[in-house]
Amino acid sequence: MSWLAPRFKDVPADLVQTYAHLYNDGYLIPSLDLVFVRLRRSEVLTEVRKMNQRFLVFALLLSPQINWADEPGKLDWQSRAAEQARILSEVKWTPVADTMPNRQGGYFEKGREYTGVPYSSVRSVGRYIGFDVSLRTFLAAVENPQSVLYTENLRGKVPNAAPYYGTVCSAFTSYALQCGIWEVSRRHGPEVSQGIGLVQPQSAQASGVGDVIYTPYTTLTSGSHVEIVTAVSRDKTGQVTSVRVDESRPPTTKTTLRSAASFDKHLATGNKQLFRITDLDAWRGGNRTDPLLFPNYSADAVAPNINRTLLLDLGDWVPYQKGQAVKFNVMDRDALGVKSLNIRRGRETVEEIPLDRPVVQQRTFTTSGNYTAHVVRPDGSKSPACEFAVCDLELRLPAESVRLDRDWEVHFSSDNIKIIAVYLWNEADSYGRHSLFVSDEQRQKGSVTIPANLLKKPGTLQVWLIGEHPLGRLKLRKDLAIVE
Repeated sequence: MSWLAPRFKDVPADLVQTYAHLYNDGYLIPSLDLVFVRLRRSEVLTEVRKMNQRFLVFALLLSPQINWADEPGKLDWQSRAAEQARILSEVKWTPVADTMPNRQGGYFEKGREYTGVPYSSVRSVGRYIGFDVSLRTFLAAVENPQSVLYTENLRGKVPNAAPYYGTVCSAFTSYALQCGIWEVSRRHGPEVSQGIGLVQPQSAQASGVGDVIYTPYTTLTSGSHVEIVTAVSRDKTGQVTSVRVDESRPPTTKTTLRSAASFDKHLATGNKQLFRITDLDAWRGGNRTDPLLFPNYSADAVAPNINRTLLLDLGDWVPYQKGQAVKFNVMDRDALGVKSLNIRRGRETVEEIPLDRPVVQQRTFTTSGNYTAHVVRPDGSKSPACEFAVCDLELRLPAESVRLDRDWEVHFSSDNIKIIAVYLWNEADSYGRHSLFVSDEQRQKGSVTIPANLLKKPGTLQVWLIGEHPLGRLKLRKDLAIVE
């Protein structure tokens, strides 16, 4: 659910947009007892009829002229990509401490409201919002002054990074374009990808929703940039009057509405190129959200209820690597009192910790499983529970260096988490990034074969093992030398 005022002028102050199952989105105006429901499936109409009768319900059956995808009830992928980009670019959050670093070299200001998720190239160290953690996990961490957002600083440790949770331009567009794992910005061009081509002419008049703007690198080792078109407005004659562009850049994701002339000027700077994905499946290849749990757009689109009594150092709804310390911040923000902290694995109580005041408690868990933690108050009532998982990833690489022209094996195992991919990052080759998704057969075998000549240049290779749990993902990295 999202409030439309004051982002849109001349609308009721309590007008909200809702996000529902099967894309049956709608609008609510509580003060007028109005519910507007956009329907596509007959079974949803049945559910609407069950609603409280104090609401006057308007069912808006969608026009057949709208361009639907093959699956009933879905918008075309370009419109859906724009909606998904806005999930990350329009979210609002307010830091509760002044120690959260930003990519501009300073810190996010305590008490100031920000729009859009923070920029940070977290790589294998931190966690990408939308891919590794859900948006609700980030928002929960924002509300905990003892979370990793305020206690960890990746600046100087990880290139182009600052906060522990974040996104970058290519991860942002990959999220919007329904990729299972972030793509690097250089893959947004036809030189390395299929199903994409230059828009002709290179102007606002030819632009469309879902197009990407690519700013190429100046040297092989320098960075590039990518943006996505999320709205195009036309006048009565069909001429484009404005173009909205969303992008991730420091300090947070940014939305810019440009006139047609301003958009053309924007394209003309920095050797930018306007690309159109003509075949989304060809462009993504095997990098699709379909078989994966993340990104979880329906969950990310809903404003979460953040626990006001207890939060974890990673926020809430999040996995931990087995042996990693879990820090419980008993905050009691509503001053209801605290008596004990109860930690459970499934239905079994692992520990009940006596408390007499708000405090941070730290525990390390060596048994994998799904855990909850809640506070018991002096009157016997219980706080909402935090949810977390303890998982185990194990990665084994060859003991010696490997040759470019020979096959080699990556071995792995896991507990309480499903291994979904092996990600290769060649530090000597900016194009040497490869997501190798693990099949059921490979998962059962516990290994993946890296084919000869997949990697083109010798150097240091980062090998990331990526596992996925219903609460999020974990990454485990080891490095290996590649030789000719």
